[in-house]
Amino acid sequence: MREIANEESKIDNPKSHAAHRPVMPGEVLEFLRVRPDGFYIDATLGLGGHAAEILKRLRVGRLLGIDWDPRAIDEARRHLRGFEEKLILLQGNFADIDALHVRSGLSLADGMLADLGMSSQQVNDPVRGFSFSRSGPLDMRMDPGTETTAGQIVNQEREHELADLIFRLGEERHSRRIARAIVKARPIRTTTELAQVVSRAIPYRAGLHQIHPATRTFQALRLAVNRELENLAVFLSKALAVLAPGGRLVIISFHSLEDRMVKHTLRRWQRTGGARVLTPRMVRPSKVEVLANPRSRSAKLRAAEKAAVEC
Repeated sequence: MREIANEESKIDNPKSHAAHRPVMPGEVLEFLRVRPDGFYIDATLGLGGHAAEILKRLRVGRLLGIDWDPRAIDEARRHLRGFEEKLILLQGNFADIDALHVRSGLSLADGMLADLGMSSQQVNDPVRGFSFSRSGPLDMRMDPGTETTAGQIVNQEREHELADLIFRLGEERHSRRIARAIVKARPIRTTTELAQVVSRAIPYRAGLHQIHPATRTFQALRLAVNRELENLAVFLSKALAVLAPGGRLVIISFHSLEDRMVKHTLRRWQRTGGARVLTPRMVRPSKVEVLANPRSRSAKLRAAEKAAVEC
């Protein structure tokens, strides 16, 4: 589903969130066109890297930061210390952007950002279960309050349903072979156990594996657990209503399925007169950024500007 990159290789130094680098910060600021007195929303706050860059440019403006992961909110609050007067933080799913915006009490936004990538904090914590190189429980929930875990899917789904999920959300061509191996190995308790099962199931040919064999399977499970595509679709259906006329939406995705959904939605808005597409072609990080920040290499940025007068 992405020009898939090894999840572990995209993560910066795990020892400090200070090492976290936001993806394409210059491009984000350029498309958001941040005004000192504007109101902006970071709908997927993470560790607050993009939010910090926006806040530095605000004088009397405000920023609403939203994240589904309560731990991310706590980390961002520490990272953004000193910006309290300009900052409102709310824990919630960006699919509820309309309700969260109402809760903030702020006016329509001059700009909104959604970075759909995972944070280093999430991948580096084995307890969260996102990493196939760090042993932990098969969890993968962005919000610990979510009912379904990756372990439940791995150990309870029927073989054909598991194969279909891995193929559809992971774009894994060996999905049936992997599902068969998973069912045979049940019960599977940890991330490293699952990674070993998947790796053994995929035929290895030297020189062809640019990513870890378990990458696509882990990706599919994470997307299923957190209903990420469904949440993105709901967010996009509400995003224009939260933007002021002339307000801008910037979205960074890492998966081809996500990018496709964003591309088609923005083009539909343009056809119906709701918005103007600012990125006829997706924007990719520069070679310099990829060298400095490998986690940016799969990023795709698209942006649109809400019509000044809605049709």
